[in-house]
Amino acid sequence: MLILSEVLIQNHQLESYKDLIRLIQTKARDGEMFFDIDIKPPFPDTPDEWESDLEAKFTSPT
Repeated sequence: MLILSEVLIQNHQLESYKDLIRLIQTKARDGEMFFDIDIKPPFPDTPDEWESDLEAKFTSPT
């Protein structure tokens, strides 16, 4: 299971919400089946609809 808080703790190199999206999509393509969104990403470019956006990016990685 992919847990957002653990992703952020383990990937200090992430500098933006866009970086986070790329990583989440990679994890989904690599076979992660479940995603727990337990905290808000701390980036200034995090959109208002970040929860639904992250879920959509995880379930439909391009």
